[in-house]
Amino acid sequence: MSTRANFDNNLKELKELLLEMAHKSEQAIKYAMIALLNQDMKMAKKVIEGDNEIDDLEDAINNKALLLIARESPVATDLRKISVALKVSSEVERLADIAVNIAKSAEHIGNEKHFKEIIDIPKMMELALEMVSESITAYYSEDIELAKKCANKDDAVDKMFGDLVHELLSFIPQNPNATNQIIQLAFVCRFIERIADHSTNIAENVVYLVTGKRINLNA
Repeated sequence: MSTRANFDNNLKELKELLLEMAHKSEQAIKYAMIALLNQDMKMAKKVIEGDNEIDDLEDAINNKALLLIARESPVATDLRKISVALKVSSEVERLADIAVNIAKSAEHIGNEKHFKEIIDIPKMMELALEMVSESITAYYSEDIELAKKCANKDDAVDKMFGDLVHELLSFIPQNPNATNQIIQLAFVCRFIERIADHSTNIAENVVYLVTGKRINLNA
């Protein structure tokens, strides 16, 4: 195998590792939301304990990237690919951390009866998870248009976040005994808003990967 072919193969393996990490992070977010809605403490604990596996994947990506730089003497465009892989893996690791935070909020609420049916938070999460999926697919396929489509949804998530938190906090005076639960649900809304932000960051890295230009897709 030629030096170039070997390098390209290693880059492909790097992207495959990142895709696996993203899949696990996305699943962790979904499971954390299920744990919250169903008050499933076993699932919440599973999400929290599974974070180490995702951290290990990030370490493997970092190590492979550093070895590529050290051994292959990559040219500028190749360095950009490696640099973006590292940045995207960092964003994906933060997505996994958010899954843990949502699972911990589920634990804090515990088996306390929900003061009202939770309907809008899952809708917000659905949109944020669309962004996760689109940003990762855009990275893997180097699709700028899909990256922009993803980032365009961030404003909608931001609006949902503002509306939901305002609504949740308005319930406290009438439901003082549910204050802890309401605060935890507000935290979850904030965590979902951050999922959208990290997805937008990934989308911006896709544009940089393809064009070499840094742009703000959520200006």
